[in-house]
Amino acid sequence: MRIGIDLLWVRVGICGGTESVVRNLLDGFTQYAPQHEYVLFVARDNAESFCHYTEYPCVKIHECPIDCANPAKRILWENLHLDNTAVDAQVDVMLIPVYSKPASHSKIPYVSVIHDLQAVHYPQYFSPVKRLFLKYAWRKTCRTSAKIIAISDFVKEDIAKRYPYVADKLVTIYDPILSRQSALSFSQLAEKHDLKQGKYFYCVSSMLPHKNLETVLKMMQLRKQNGETEEKLVLSGVGGNDREMQKLVNRLEIADMLVLTGFVSDEERDCLYENCDVFLFPSIFEGFGMPPIEAMRKGKNVVMTDRTCLKEVTEGKAIYVETPFDPKEWDRKLKEAQQIEGKKEPFEKYSLKCIVTEYVKALTEC
Repeated sequence: MRIGIDLLWVRVGICGGTESVVRNLLDGFTQYAPQHEYVLFVARDNAESFCHYTEYPCVKIHECPIDCANPAKRILWENLHLDNTAVDAQVDVMLIPVYSKPASHSKIPYVSVIHDLQAVHYPQYFSPVKRLFLKYAWRKTCRTSAKIIAISDFVKEDIAKRYPYVADKLVTIYDPILSRQSALSFSQLAEKHDLKQGKYFYCVSSMLPHKNLETVLKMMQLRKQNGETEEKLVLSGVGGNDREMQKLVNRLEIADMLVLTGFVSDEERDCLYENCDVFLFPSIFEGFGMPPIEAMRKGKNVVMTDRTCLKEVTEGKAIYVETPFDPKEWDRKLKEAQQIEGKKEPFEKYSLKCIVTEYVKALTEC
């Protein structure tokens, strides 16, 4: 079977977890399902980041005359031309890893992934135009896709509640998580960020409001007021309002206890996981939530919320705060985590082999 995959939306280093998921999937397809052929529809300005896949006989790259850096033009091009391009490439089924499925299409079946319906739950985080577009895109995707993949049971139930006519098309397939031992020496990062091994808390997150970073920053302020200044908070991620974040840090007077790394490579992130004391994940809304699982695979204790899908995907194995916006409870739970010996959790069901098997089944059954 020839499977087309829309990658026009990937803005390298900007799309966060969604980009990681699709790259993990591509690695999995080449390793565990090379009997199929994969046509990667890429943009002019992200093509280079996918060119190494041409080393695999089962992968073909199709560069489209559009740039991912301009979302409006990209979405328009996808709606007008992607399906015809897929027909010309003779694909048997199209995988759309995000919400940008073409409005109309040929007889090629489409399998679309919906990661969450965040704009329904938190409309205040989106402009009126973006809200309208997302609602249109989700409705169109649900009506015209042969199959919808939800990345957790929480998301599946959320979609079925709002679009009941799509219930028989829905299937839950979790995100694939690829964990590796970092080959990076911690001494390099220690010098770069002025860190001590095992003397910092780690968090991987964008700076969007639903990530609830303000609460853990207030927890750090509380620790400083109590004279607990030995351990820093290291935050890695992109997206959101950096300027507002810096204003908050300055107002709380905790700049000396915070390290903002910005975007980090997978190797840097893994090294920071491996050498932290406790991993923190204060988000109150996720469709899946990869970082806590990545941290627990490294044997780190995780303090996090249990909102939306988070207790589901972490299987109840983390330490959960009951009041996500209470800095004092975060501090108590953090101290509790520090008293417990970390245990590596394998989470085999998120392995590439397991997830790729489920994706291939969904794609080939269309």
